[in-house]
Amino acid sequence: MPSGIEVIKTALEDFKKIQEYMFLAKKENAAETYARLKKEYLMLKALLNVSGVNLTDIDEIKE
Repeated sequence: MPSGIEVIKTALEDFKKIQEYMFLAKKENAAETYARLKKEYLMLKALLNVSGVNLTDIDEIKE
């Protein structure tokens, strides 16, 4: 069973990847892909927020 720190670490890594994919999808005008990624992004953001992670410096999506 993963510890809380391991779960947060994995979520942070996924959060970073999702943001990178969102930037690519936006650049390529892939609206449907971007919308699906945004759902995942918001879920991860919520998880990290309730875990007490300050996303101010690492959240690159400004919408």
